[in-house]
Amino acid sequence: MRSFDLTPLYRATVGFDQIADLLDRALATDVGQNSYPPYNIEKTADDGWRISIAAAGFAADELAIEVKDRALHVTARKAEDDAERKFLHRGIATRAFERRFHLADHVQVTGALHENGMLHIDLIREVPEALKPRRIAIAAGEKTQANLVDAKAVN
Repeated sequence: MRSFDLTPLYRATVGFDQIADLLDRALATDVGQNSYPPYNIEKTADDGWRISIAAAGFAADELAIEVKDRALHVTARKAEDDAERKFLHRGIATRAFERRFHLADHVQVTGALHENGMLHIDLIREVPEALKPRRIAIAAGEKTQANLVDAKAVN
């Protein structure tokens, strides 16, 4: 048994749906998941990343990048080749693909570059000012003297 039922987690928590969805995706045993095209994810800064996808054989206009519902969708569709060619060996795969990457909160795509058969997508986390930690100044009040009552010794 390789699948887990996370239904009790959904019933017992409120507001943690993203964590449960993440666990669902991580534990999914999709055997049909292929590894084409190969890709790298590198950390470029504390809040920056670069996804590099090997897109050999694709022109820039045959690639599409879209962000929707906190997911990055990269698709490639090869234009039909009108010239009839006879290959003795065809080792360069130019089949269509779609690759999805789920993005964390406040992660934005800042740019994309297609060069030397590689598609580079730059990402950065931009946390809004309202969510960043801030220091609260503590005001110093005037010193007040406590009302002291003079007491005499009883002995």
